[in-house]
Amino acid sequence: MVSKKYIAAAIIIIVVGAIVATYLARRPRGIILRVITRHPYDILEVARKEFLRSEYAKKYHIKDIMWLSVDAPQWVTIIRESAKKKGRGIDVAWGGGPTLFDMLAKKGLLAPLTSSVVLKEVAKIPDEIAGSPMKRKNEKGQIIWVAAAIASFGFTINKHKLAEKGLPLPEKWADLANETYAVTLPTPIIGTADPTRSTSNTRMFEIILQAYGWEKGWKILTLLAANARVYDASGLVRDAVIRGDIGAGTTIDFYGYTAQLQNPEACLYILPKDGTIVNGDPIALLVTSEHPEAAQAFIAWVLSVEGQKIWLDPHINRMPVRKEVFETPEGKKRADLKEAYERTLKASTIKFSDELAASYELAMQWFFHATLVRAHKELQEAWHALAIAKLKGKISEAEFKKLVDEMTNPLKFKFKDPKTGEILVFDQKTAQKLAVEFDKDPDYRVKVVDLWTKLAKERYLKILEYLKSRGIST
Repeated sequence: MVSKKYIAAAIIIIVVGAIVATYLARRPRGIILRVITRHPYDILEVARKEFLRSEYAKKYHIKDIMWLSVDAPQWVTIIRESAKKKGRGIDVAWGGGPTLFDMLAKKGLLAPLTSSVVLKEVAKIPDEIAGSPMKRKNEKGQIIWVAAAIASFGFTINKHKLAEKGLPLPEKWADLANETYAVTLPTPIIGTADPTRSTSNTRMFEIILQAYGWEKGWKILTLLAANARVYDASGLVRDAVIRGDIGAGTTIDFYGYTAQLQNPEACLYILPKDGTIVNGDPIALLVTSEHPEAAQAFIAWVLSVEGQKIWLDPHINRMPVRKEVFETPEGKKRADLKEAYERTLKASTIKFSDELAASYELAMQWFFHATLVRAHKELQEAWHALAIAKLKGKISEAEFKKLVDEMTNPLKFKFKDPKTGEILVFDQKTAQKLAVEFDKDPDYRVKVVDLWTKLAKERYLKILEYLKSRGIST
């Protein structure tokens, strides 16, 4: 027979084991937050390091952050797909501009901020800065996104590169489209980025369209692209300016300030005299979050004074949404960034409509991609020949303007709708209709983009053929 002593010991082992198992089951497991973002990794790695050692991370048992760096057109699909797999739901969206976040709201993907922890920090964020909203509410008055930083848009120049080529410093968006900068082609002196790959350049192009109007705006965009090398990412534009590969590149402000720090003798960020805007760059909770309290704790940290300090890092150089950060010991070391912040608030800004930009954004991005990126070779050859002909006095000013209008005017760009057979021109109303269709039907978008590319190439080649018929060539 088994002795009572052994039975008692076994009972104790079973009871202790049960207690340990209960403790382990109840012990908070480390949470991994999943954050979809447009921020570059220099920001993300600093943010991850600083957040994980914060009290927010400890209190909410957050052990890591998984960054999902995804191009904006893919966000809706990826966020929705994440909800289909348990443990894979995306918690937070961070960075990418108001239009992107308003689109997520329209798709029903943003959840209201409800945690007292985050709402305490949200209350300290201004409702508006320089005429631009820093918060967005739903129909119930609940906050669905809040700005985590502010940004202006302009271009960064390399003074040495421009001087080397004997070219003037641009001061306005329109300057980047001037034939003066075509003289270096086929080696571009200007740089920009494909809007289907860059939310910041998308915003810049929307600023130009709203500052100058649809027709003149597209003329500027077309010739800017003709003068430029079109990069796949906005960070590549910045790097090209820093190295001196190009003399001017369209950049968001913090890329410009980074360039100034890395190459202070040559680089300078320009706020265009023909207007910019001050954007609030959002952060939001997603409806797909499986850890909404922890996710809101992360948002609270980003909005807190401690979290806002990451923008002061000399490798980041972003504008905090909370000005009091400049009163911290770290902020007092960045007098240069504070000065830039104050200069930004005094910049020449335009009246800008987020709603209008969102209404045609998809069509604008893909029209630019089709006619100015895919057809870039033909565009640049035609523009170079035309610009040189004017600069050498081979054609009159009147003829130059007429030919420029033929190759840049969106109201003269006619195409047959593959779905309806209707003949359309690319005016603003057509762009708004197509943006809706592109969102619903990607296959239709592909057909239209292919057609646009073909017609754009033909358009530019006609200019070249005309010049050749006149005995003008480069």
